[in-house]
Amino acid sequence: MIGISKLYCGTVEPSDPIRYGRQSKDLPAHLLQFSSDKKPVVVWNITRSCNLNCIHCYARAVHQSHDKELTTKEGFTLIDDLATFGVPVILFSGGEPLLRPDLTELARYAVDKGIRAVISTNGTLIDKEKAVLLKDAGVSYVGISLDGLEKVNDHFRGMNGAFKKAHDGIKNCQKIGLKVGLRFTINKLNIDQVPGIFDLAEERKIERICFYHLVYSGRGSDLIDQDLSHDETRQIVDLIIDRTIDMHNRGLKKEVLTVDNHADGPYLYLRMLKENNPRAGEVLELLRMNRGNSSGEGIGCISWDGLVYADQFWREHPFGSVLLQPFSQIWSDLTNPLMAQLKDKRRYVKGRCASCRWLDICGGNFRARAESVSGDIWGEDPACYLTDKEIGLA
Repeated sequence: MIGISKLYCGTVEPSDPIRYGRQSKDLPAHLLQFSSDKKPVVVWNITRSCNLNCIHCYARAVHQSHDKELTTKEGFTLIDDLATFGVPVILFSGGEPLLRPDLTELARYAVDKGIRAVISTNGTLIDKEKAVLLKDAGVSYVGISLDGLEKVNDHFRGMNGAFKKAHDGIKNCQKIGLKVGLRFTINKLNIDQVPGIFDLAEERKIERICFYHLVYSGRGSDLIDQDLSHDETRQIVDLIIDRTIDMHNRGLKKEVLTVDNHADGPYLYLRMLKENNPRAGEVLELLRMNRGNSSGEGIGCISWDGLVYADQFWREHPFGSVLLQPFSQIWSDLTNPLMAQLKDKRRYVKGRCASCRWLDICGGNFRARAESVSGDIWGEDPACYLTDKEIGLA
């Protein structure tokens, strides 16, 4: 993820993570992406069941899952291992995680073990009582997916009224002081909605917006023809930067990030150079700390059935099951060739990526997109929108 507000607006300085020693266990949440040990943030899809039918769902969630899900007891055992391993954050996801009756029990257990618990949800099930339960369990952040304003969002969710229910969920979190943010996946079907999402965040005093680039995974693979062109991507990233700067200059404290296209880092830096921004050098230093794509390193995924993946989108290559072996052992097993390569992925990427001047900052971008288009795990990410000149090939 690229923290637009952190980097461009100077809300984080290179000295900030250095002051904490850059160790995951010591860093506050807003600095975790700059850790040097890259202990993985774990996305745990605790269920495949979902009350909606989103057209771009990476998990291909279903209304009623018949897959075996980890039991509460198995979840406790998993959390014990994650805590011992030093995992800083568990992101409880799905499907829709609020359909698991033991979600708050699992979250509380994680928090008691010293792990930060956050959830990713469609927000439609967060009534006043559920919001209180989440806060009492120690959940520190709720990310609610909105992919547009009412009409567009409801189309994406496959349910009329989804926007209004999610909006109520946001209000219910805010009323009790539970931090809430928005998650928006950009594509041709909703690119015109981005300004409205900024307006909504400002009107509703929402603290955080994460703009996700489309990953061709799950039902998201069906939208590959709706992904942005490179020119459209540049335009929307510029718009996101411009709106972030505007809010910052007006004294509005919002955290704005782009996620899942690490070309955004060099693009932001190059824009700052063109503008003769005096902070460009500091931003470059922070981007080097961030290191770009972290699949198989600083982020991992555990599916509802216990299978372990390099990230939540890339499900073609399971590394093992936590029902048979602790996550910590699976994650550290470098006898698995792909796991070993992901820990040193810059040596294996091909094409433009291999010769790119920003490889140490981008990390080769998303392997899931590369494989989905070319069939080659180490091929170029087709969503990289930097020109040959910008990456040093011309």
